[in-house]
Amino acid sequence: MNISIGIVALNEEKYLPGILGDILRQSYPHKKIELVLVDSMSEDGTRSLMQQFAREHAGQFLNIIVSDNPGRIQSCGWNRVIGLFTTGALIRIDAHSSIPGDFVKNNVAVLEEGEFVAGGARPNIAMEASPWQEVLLMAESSMFGSSAASFRREGKRAYVKSFFHGAYRREVFERAGKFREDLGRTEDNEFHYRIRQKGFRLCMAPEILSYQMIRPSLPAMCRQKFGNGYWVGLTAGICPGCLSVYHFVPFAFVCGIVVTTILAVCAHPFLAVLMWTLYWLLAVIMAAGAVRAGRKRDAALGVYAGQFVLPALFFLLHVSYGLGTLLGILNLPFWRGRQWWKKKNTRGKN
Repeated sequence: MNISIGIVALNEEKYLPGILGDILRQSYPHKKIELVLVDSMSEDGTRSLMQQFAREHAGQFLNIIVSDNPGRIQSCGWNRVIGLFTTGALIRIDAHSSIPGDFVKNNVAVLEEGEFVAGGARPNIAMEASPWQEVLLMAESSMFGSSAASFRREGKRAYVKSFFHGAYRREVFERAGKFREDLGRTEDNEFHYRIRQKGFRLCMAPEILSYQMIRPSLPAMCRQKFGNGYWVGLTAGICPGCLSVYHFVPFAFVCGIVVTTILAVCAHPFLAVLMWTLYWLLAVIMAAGAVRAGRKRDAALGVYAGQFVLPALFFLLHVSYGLGTLLGILNLPFWRGRQWWKKKNTRGKN
């Protein structure tokens, strides 16, 4: 089976060599692999790295395509990939990722069993080994610090609502269409919801495994959480069915802070005391669990620091995500207005 791998990158000069090296180490025959590399108008050396890779390995693969994404955002980039790939199936891989040598082989095996969409767990890893990176990894890997999404953790084979790195037969795009280009972060949630509505199932197989690089600093991680939360807030008014309850837990927490603070100021502190007591108790318990998981990963450098700082990190990540969702919900009417005006002007020009 010939298969395509798509990568969309924006200013990924630091991470791109790693994932391209992983592709070179794939056990699946390279002559059956097509690469579609799309640069989202990067301002660093991302496109040069793509072109260099294409020049050096052109005869090694079935085909290597390097193209541009003028729209810059991920959804526009993936639609560019979908329009360019020529094989019977496409694997979506993020530039911030790492894949083991059997990744493509295992995806193909599941598709050849008759599945139309395949994927697997995508736990987090740190790019560098340092105490602080290990602490950030503990926070991001914890269910309390990230989410309860099944794609973040390994498990048994099951049909799920969404996952990160998916392999899709061409028929999926022919029936369900492409990604919505007005969504900035939740385009995969909406697309997976739409393909489920078309009758396709998302098969999550334990033998398929990939890894996602965590953000390299706490500010970067908080910005990521804020952006994710912001697009969840917008998407709630566009396609609520493509989101799960856990997407709104940080938003509920932020609302709880506001409400209990107001009540406390009005001489009714009981709910505030109860909420903060339960929250910090849970944060400490989950931090202990994250530290235990870190010990299993041999994260010796960060274990000691993690015992003390993880509860505070959890709090910052939750507030960042929750504030993002709140802002997204508040901005929803204005965003819809801008989208309507943009479509109206586009129709007028055509």
